[in-house]
Amino acid sequence: MGAPSTNQQWLDQVKETPLEPELPICDPHHHLWDRRHEREAERYLLDEILDDIAGGHNVVSTVFIECGAMFKTDGPEAYRCVGETEFVNGIAAMSASGLYGKARIAAGIVGTADLRLGDKVADVLDAQIAAGGGRFCGIRRGAFWHASPEIANHRTAPPEHLLLHDDFQAGFKHLAPRKLSFEVWCAHTQLPDAVGLARKFPETAIVLDHFGGPIGVGPYAGKQAEVFAYWKTQIDELAKCQNVYAKLGGLNMAVNGYGWEHRPKPPTSTELAQATRHYFDYTIERFGPSRCMFESNFPVDKLSCSYTVLWNSFKLLTKGYSAAERAAMFHDTAAKVYRV
Repeated sequence: MGAPSTNQQWLDQVKETPLEPELPICDPHHHLWDRRHEREAERYLLDEILDDIAGGHNVVSTVFIECGAMFKTDGPEAYRCVGETEFVNGIAAMSASGLYGKARIAAGIVGTADLRLGDKVADVLDAQIAAGGGRFCGIRRGAFWHASPEIANHRTAPPEHLLLHDDFQAGFKHLAPRKLSFEVWCAHTQLPDAVGLARKFPETAIVLDHFGGPIGVGPYAGKQAEVFAYWKTQIDELAKCQNVYAKLGGLNMAVNGYGWEHRPKPPTSTELAQATRHYFDYTIERFGPSRCMFESNFPVDKLSCSYTVLWNSFKLLTKGYSAAERAAMFHDTAAKVYRV
């Protein structure tokens, strides 16, 4: 049994039976860490994600996304991030043994590297690929930045317009030759930067995390309609870039402003679907199911709901789509992008 999250008693107030438990799922976005005291889940390792999956959805594979876990404490600074890949690859090897069930946890690994190193990052990328044991498939370097002191920037303290900086793009050019994808984690106000990056590097697969980070706190509190209207204009442009894929999820963080975590009881899957449907429907319409993939963003989204409730909400949102379209969004698109 895994360690319970700090809000487990609250989450346990809403229990649901998994809908369509036979539908195969590749969860392309979760984290693994230990001793994160500022998080709802201080520990999230193999036991913890297996406990969440045990709710009954048919998760056949997952993709780990970097979160700054288990970096090395010695050696050259640029290579310390390789420690995270070594750590996750060990968990992936445990899962691949079959001793822990059929789901292949971290079948794909997206790590990190400081792309602002320019050409010097090439050797770091090669070290990451080697450490991944055939599982390493991409890079994320957080770009989330906002001028408001009420909005927390990414832990790496990126500069404004990171994605457009010359040094960053000098490192970015080394991804495509290695068949590595790139995850864009930015605020909705930075989506024009993501468009510029995608247009300049059409040969690199780019994945937009968490709908491009629509903010609902600080200066954007109570301005949901205004944020959505602006966001749509940028999604229109980004969807024109055929090398860009969209992750459908990650809207249950504090920064999104829904405030589920402050309610006496967590939301049901129906409530989640109703509150966020406009983001899902618009993104799927613009990108098409073949470039969309549902994500859990666990354990971060565990702030607001359980794993079972979250995936139930995704299934409710897609009742009107064909079997082939749903297969793409729940499994096939992610499996293709991350080669799992």
